[in-house]
Formats: sequence, C-alpha cells, structure tokens
Amino acid sequence: MAAAKTTGKSATKTTAKSAKAKTTRRRKAPKRTLVVVESPAKAKTIEKYLGRKYMVRASMGHLRDLPKSQFGIDVENDFAPKYINIRGKGDLIKALKKDAKQADKIYLASDPDREGEAIAWHLAYILGIDPADDCRIVFNEITKPAIQEAVKHPRSINLDQVDAQQARRMLDRIVGYKLSPLLWRKVRKGLSAGRVQSVTVKLICDREKEIQAFESVEYWTVGLKLRKDHSAMFPAELVQIDGEKTDLHTKQDTEAVLADFGRQQLVVSGVKKTERRRKPSAPFTTSSLQQDAARKLGFTSRRTMMYAQQLYEGIELGHGGAAGLITYMRTDSTRISGLAQDEARAFIGENYGDSYVPEKPNIYAAGKKAQDAHEAIRPTSVERTPASVEKYLTKEQFKLYYLIWQRFVASQMTPAVYDTVSVDIAAGPRYTVRAKGSTLKFPGFTAVYAGADATKKEKDVVLPEMAAGDVLTVAKTLPEQHFTEPPPRYNDASLVKTLEEREIGRPSTYAPIIETIQARGYVQRIDKHFQPTELGFVVVDMLQQYFKDIVDVKFTANLENELDEIADGKVKKNNLLSEFYTPFEEEVEKADEAIGHVELPVEVSDVQCELCGRMMVVKQGRYGKFLACPGFPECRNTKPLLKDTGVKCPKCGGSIVERRTRRGRTFYGCKNYPDCDYTTWDTPLKDTCPKCGSFMLKHHFKNGRTLLYCSNDACETRIDNPINEELEKIRKRMEARKAAAEKKAAEAAAEKTEKKAKK
Repeated sequence: MAAAKTTGKSATKTTAKSAKAKTTRRRKAPKRTLVVVESPAKAKTIEKYLGRKYMVRASMGHLRDLPKSQFGIDVENDFAPKYINIRGKGDLIKALKKDAKQADKIYLASDPDREGEAIAWHLAYILGIDPADDCRIVFNEITKPAIQEAVKHPRSINLDQVDAQQARRMLDRIVGYKLSPLLWRKVRKGLSAGRVQSVTVKLICDREKEIQAFESVEYWTVGLKLRKDHSAMFPAELVQIDGEKTDLHTKQDTEAVLADFGRQQLVVSGVKKTERRRKPSAPFTTSSLQQDAARKLGFTSRRTMMYAQQLYEGIELGHGGAAGLITYMRTDSTRISGLAQDEARAFIGENYGDSYVPEKPNIYAAGKKAQDAHEAIRPTSVERTPASVEKYLTKEQFKLYYLIWQRFVASQMTPAVYDTVSVDIAAGPRYTVRAKGSTLKFPGFTAVYAGADATKKEKDVVLPEMAAGDVLTVAKTLPEQHFTEPPPRYNDASLVKTLEEREIGRPSTYAPIIETIQARGYVQRIDKHFQPTELGFVVVDMLQQYFKDIVDVKFTANLENELDEIADGKVKKNNLLSEFYTPFEEEVEKADEAIGHVELPVEVSDVQCELCGRMMVVKQGRYGKFLACPGFPECRNTKPLLKDTGVKCPKCGGSIVERRTRRGRTFYGCKNYPDCDYTTWDTPLKDTCPKCGSFMLKHHFKNGRTLLYCSNDACETRIDNPINEELEKIRKRMEARKAAAEKKAAEAAAEKTEKKAKK
C-alpha cells in the first residue's frame, strides 16, 4: 500500500512538473504581430519581407458597410450610419478575430487612401482596437525597405479621412436611395441614379446633342510642293491672302485663287531659324495613366486599374519571389522621392550617357486640387527594366509596366532639342506662303518615350538652305476640300481628362464611374466611344428639370472640394450632410408630385414573336439591346438583337450577323448558328474582291490602323502577298489566345474537381 501511495505521489509530481514545463514553454513562445492588408496577393509579398515574427492576413476589402436592404442612415440622430457585416464575410471575420487573439500587436495596413483609412477604421471596430492607438501603418510601395520602415512608424487612424470617406458613402446612399425609387415609379423598374454618375451621363448626353445640332461647313486649304533650283521637293502652305488668313469655302473660290496664284513669282521674304526644346512629361498620375493606356494600349480605365493593382501588389519573379513592381496607383501627385530620382539619374547616366542627365533633378508641379498624399506612379526600382521582368508578366501587365517605366525614366531626362526653320515666301503682292522645317538635334527623353501627346517620334522635315531674295518654283499645287467636324464623342481617355478638369470625382473613382453608367444602360461603348442611350437622355432630362444640382458640374465639383476639406479637418461631416439633405429631400417630394409616368419611346422591329405573333420591340438591358415581346407579362419571349451585316455566309449562304461575347467584345458569325459555325473577329464588308468576287474583311489594329483583305483563303491576292504575313500573325495570335483560354478553363476545372475530392 505504501509503495502504491509513493508511486501515486511520484506520478502526481511528474504530471505537475510536465504541466508546469508546458506552461513555461507556452509563455516563452514569442507572440507574433498580425498585419492586416486588403488583398491576398499583397499579403503573400509582405509576409516574405517581414519574416516569421509576423503573420499577414487579407481583409479582402471592406468587411462592414451600410445595409443594402434599407436606407441605413439615421437622419434624425446626427446622420448616424448603421453599419453591418457584409454578407459572406462571416468566416473571414471569425478567422481574423482568432488571429488577433493570438497576436501581441496588430497593424492595419489597408491601402494608403481615404478608402483604405475607412477599411482600417472598420477593422479596428471588429478587432476591438482603439483607433487612437498606434495601429495604422502605410506604405507607398511594396518593397522590403518600404515595408520594414512602415512597421517602425505606426500611427493612429486618421479620423478626418475616415469622415471624408463616410460622407462620400452617405451622400451617394442618400441620392441613390431617394432618387432610385422615384425613377422606378416614373420611368421603369430596376433603374438607379448616382450622385457623380448622373453628372457624367449628362456630359455625354450634352456632347451627343452638340454633335446632333452641328452643321458642317465646307472649307479648302492649298498645300504646295516647292523647289529651290534642282533641290528635292519640300512642303509649304498658302497661309495668307491680302494680309488675312486664308479663308476659302468653295471649289470655285479656290480655283480662282490658284489661277491668279499660278501667275505669280515666288520669292523668299524671310527666314527664321530657332532652337526648340521639348520637355518630358511628368510621371504618371492615376488620371494620366488611364488616358495614356487608353490612347496607346487601347485599355479601358477598368482594365488599366486592374493591371496596375496587380503590378502594385506583387508579381512572382522566379527565385527572387514576389515583388511589387510599381508604387501605389491611386494618386494625383507628380512628386518623386529623392531616392528614386537619384536612382533614375544614375541609371540614365550609365545606360544613355551624361548628356541625357539634367543638371538638376526634374521637378513637376502638381495640379491645384492635388492632394499630394503619395508619390507619382513609378517603378519601385528603375533597375528592374521591362526586359528583365517580361517573362514573369502577362502580355497586358508587361505593356502597362513598360509604359510606366518609360514615362518615369523619360521624366528624369533632358529635353529633346530640335533645329527649326520657318520660311515666309511672297507670291506677288497678295499671297504669303509658309514652309516649316524641323530636324532633331538631340533626342533627350525621346530616346525612351515619345510623350503623352504622340504615338510616334516626330519625323524630320528638311528644307534646303534658303535666304531672302531666293526665287522658288512650284512643283505641285495640292488643293484639298475639308468639312468642319463636330466635337468627337468621349472615349476613355477624353472622358477621364474631362472629369479631372471639371473636378468631378477623384482619380480612384474614374474607372467605377465609367463602368457603372454602362452597367445601368445609360451609356453604351460603340467603337471605343461613349454614346448615350434613349434611357440615358430621358433620365438626364428629368434630373435636369427637377434636380438641377445633382447634374450640375459646378455643384458636384464644389461637393468634392468640401469632401477634401473634411479630410483636412476644416469641415465637419454632419454639417455637409445636413446642408445637402434638407433641400434635396424637399426637391424629391416636389418632383414626386409633379412628374407623371414617363413613357420611353418604343422601337418596333420586323421580327415576329413565334409564341404569340406580335411584332417584337427593342429593349435596353444591362448587357445591351435585345428583342422582347410587347405582350409581357403574358408573353415573356426574348431574343438577342442581331445586326445584319448584309454579307452572306461563305459556308451555308445564311446572313452574317454581329454578335457579342460574354465580355462584350464584338465578333461576327452566321445567323444559322449552331447549324453553321462560321465566325470571324474582323468586320465583313459588302465590298467584293476584284480578283475572285468574295466579300472583303477589315481587321482593326489597336493603334487605329486597319487592314483590308479578301475572305477567300485561296484567292490569289492572299498568295505571295505581304498581307499574308500580317494575316498569319493575326491567325497565330488568335490561336494562342484560344489555347490560353482553353488551358485556363482546363486548369480551373481540374482545381474545382480537386477541391470537391478533398471535401
């Protein structure tokens, strides 16, 4: 018994010691620091830089927001917002809370802008952190030095920036939840109105009205090809008649002038030689990046920001691991850090020569309304050339990175220098002719980047040596008829530029604005230009009549400026909301009483509904126009609206019609699909080939160039012809895209199957 007791005591002691040892080990185990970012890609890159003492998790953007099913703002209680956890984020919130309990410190590292500040504020609420604590870290680029430096300097959450974001969110909620039901009752169910989007639609509608009201005027110009003695021909232009600017409006006037002009002797009256210096453009801001990517790459604003986000968050670079390639892409500043400037200057001197490095670093002035919170968009390291990272990037990522890298390097280089000459030539007492020449003396920054306003480098125009008194001869006269043109429709680049100039929205909102107005069916993109729909006109006209402030450009711009003042702590959020809400609520009540039901014009098609016999009508949906039976809801028949090209299918003789992919891209296919599978990306034309009589196809390149070719593969125009090389390139590109899409689909299917198997 004694032995048994002793054994029991010994066992108890051993167990106690073991438990104590485990407790000691648990206490000694260092706790880790939790860093919460917005995206998984960014989390992966940052965790590599910070090491084992840190665990980096992604919040996947916002975790709390105003409820979708109700207004969510208590107007009577100082505009108190009612925030709820976003549906579907419950498991993520639980996981973050669990990680937070195991962490010694928590750093909130959402994006360095107002939206990011608001996300950090919501995270602080969820994780039980005091916003006044040093819990917020920010960085402009995802590089090891920037991340490690950010962790050393945490700060409290900027509540003024949070208020500015909340004010914007609540203003949009007030407009959306008060106006949308009005549109449902008066126009059509499913419509919605937005504060900034409505102004943008109005701009596009106003431009369309200008185009419709425009009356074209004929005018003529007179170009000339001149010679001095036996020199090569050089271009010139008739610029003045009787001391006034040339103003010719008819062919008869032009022929009369040319008849008189032909009798005159041309004598050089003056030669002016100058040196022109063309300075490089500033590094990219969000707006200028979207504009240049639209002009040079054909990217929409949404695509530009999507690829820029990927480059910012981090790309796997082989053995080097993931790295952020560019600085933060939502900025209105042209400022560059001294360290980045020094690195760029050293790179330029080493790779291009000292003559390409300016004496002092180039500094660019920001716009008047620029917040200047972040640097301009630039590569995180200029040494990471596009060629060195190309194999790790997708084609689109590479194009955008190349554009950003070029623009940044060029911005730190010397100006391009041109020798220019302007020659005035008198043709008798009445006429003045001018010839201009320009030759590149020193390429400067153009050795890297042509510039924001040029798609190609300037070509030299060489004039022969001339002096006052030299007699010239006319080799050719080139009269040309022109017609004045209406202002062009907005495209992505020009719309973003206009929004920035008019101070509508902010850089981070341009892409969502453009996407939203298309999704709502107010605007459609046709041939890369925006055109308002009939619905867009109706809604804008109604808002213009009853809610002038909502579609007033100045009012919207002033509201944006007041949001900036909230972020700067100069204006209180609730004061702004109160000043806006009271008169707006009164306008809604008056409009509800005054507006009757608005009938949208109905476009009747020539297609008969096979279910009930009625003639189908054209409707506008989220994804474009379609055919619907007017007998709805008794008859719910719908069909895609097929635009006939007037060209017959070479396979079955049916009509070739215009179709759209799920992503909205236009292609052409046989109307008899699926019985006939003929498709082409290129536009079928009614014009026929002069050799074989087959219809012609037009291929559109991204730079605006077009290529006409015969649709018949066996046609002699397609054999031993340089066109074939281009067509072969097109074919290979299409096959590569198809193979890549099939590979991606197969990988996704395999991954889905694997996940199911694991479950």
